[in-house]
Amino acid sequence: MGELGESYKLQKREKAEIDSAAEDEDEESYLDAPRRRASVSTVQSYQLYTPDEERAVVRKFDRRLVLFMALLYMLSFLDRSNIGNAKIAGLEKDLDLDSNRYDWLLTAFYFAYILFEWMSILWNIVPPHIYVTAIVLSWGIIASLQSIATSFTGLLVLRILLGIGEAGFTGIPFYLSKFFKREELALRTGFFISAAPLATSFASTLAYFIIMLGKHLPIASWRLLFLIEGFPSVLVAVYCWHIIPDAPSTASYLTKREKKVATLRLRKEKDPNAPPEGRGLNLKQVLSALSDPKIYLTAFMFFFTNMAFASLPVFLPTIIHEMGHTVLISQALSAPPYLLSFVVVIFTAWLSDKLQNRSYFVIFHALLSAAGYAFLALAGKLGLGIWWRYAGIYPAAIGFFSVITIIITWNINNEETESKQGAGFAMLQFIGQCGPLVGTRLYPEKDAPFYVSGMAVCAGAMVFVACLSMGLRIYLGWKNRRGQAEYGRIGDEGVGLVESREKAKEPFKYML
Repeated sequence: MGELGESYKLQKREKAEIDSAAEDEDEESYLDAPRRRASVSTVQSYQLYTPDEERAVVRKFDRRLVLFMALLYMLSFLDRSNIGNAKIAGLEKDLDLDSNRYDWLLTAFYFAYILFEWMSILWNIVPPHIYVTAIVLSWGIIASLQSIATSFTGLLVLRILLGIGEAGFTGIPFYLSKFFKREELALRTGFFISAAPLATSFASTLAYFIIMLGKHLPIASWRLLFLIEGFPSVLVAVYCWHIIPDAPSTASYLTKREKKVATLRLRKEKDPNAPPEGRGLNLKQVLSALSDPKIYLTAFMFFFTNMAFASLPVFLPTIIHEMGHTVLISQALSAPPYLLSFVVVIFTAWLSDKLQNRSYFVIFHALLSAAGYAFLALAGKLGLGIWWRYAGIYPAAIGFFSVITIIITWNINNEETESKQGAGFAMLQFIGQCGPLVGTRLYPEKDAPFYVSGMAVCAGAMVFVACLSMGLRIYLGWKNRRGQAEYGRIGDEGVGLVESREKAKEPFKYML
């Protein structure tokens, strides 16, 4: 009893110290206190906030941060993909663009986008409120300047600069991981990524009205399109400086208590064996990430998905137009597949978080997208009616948007430290964004109106994504079993439970 009494007194004294530390105004100082004063197992046994407090914090981040980031991504995707709408609104004729020149406008953007994907690492170096303001302002100005292009060369330069401006923004899911738990991240990434199909449907609808308006104005419809869809980013950039927090503890819309809760609730998200990290990069962790097989598996999954993801949005208006519809009807019919994709992506992300599973959702939606593309290829080969071909667009679009959401989340979930997350995410983007270099060249004019070859290639790519996902699931399951076995062996060395946990903290568990 004497030994138990001493243990109880020790735990009581440790809890008092933790509670005292929680009142400290300096959150970083607080986070260091448990490491100095108590074991990890002891600290994690105390709940320093209520579930209601945590839900209130999450709701505020959802409303004030996630939705704003989704708006920014919607503007970003709108500015990069509206060239597909501009093409059939007169751009091709006014700037004398043949199929090869148009392909180069698309390719130039992605070349720049890929070469500057390393900028994703800057999220952990430059304060986010400064970084986001700068990149949103840059792409807004460049996107607007496309409206005054007078030659293929001028527009090509602007597309390159637009690719550079938007490249650094791809790190948003990595940034959101600083505010949400692993099992919360897919839904928030879903809101962010689903802004892409929403932007595409919005662009198609907006393009419909802009083209109608352009008929009554002295400015060409495609110029009006670039200006109206590009300039809002310039205006929104002004608000980024004030709205974007650098960390949970700096969010202006949280109370002092909520800032503490926002910081405390994420304390178990990283590998307990990893050393604490501040702003900046740990070179050892970065090099470790670059030799990690799971990063390359997710990166190549992203590559093949992006072949489909990048090709369809910029060619969909043309594909529908080739089905025999007028320009205006083509713009209008481009919207519904993306609106449905928006709804399905959100549901898929929510379910993936709820079940804490990533692989099965990637496999299902990759095969769904493959089926859609295969049907489009078959419909073109057999000469089926235009509405049959239009129906095939729905599963293709729904599938690849959902796959991209889960792949990005999966990549971030399974990196043990922030430095590895930053490096892993940069590699995901660098390799994955090479996919559009292939995807944007899958629909040459000679294959019109059915584009059978392009559809068949995309179908095969999505089947391969499903295979890679199954391979990654098997690999991560093996890593989990090996880590747990090692932990169990150390725990059976004949020492007490608490002491054994101090010798070997429970291993980081990879999400399947």
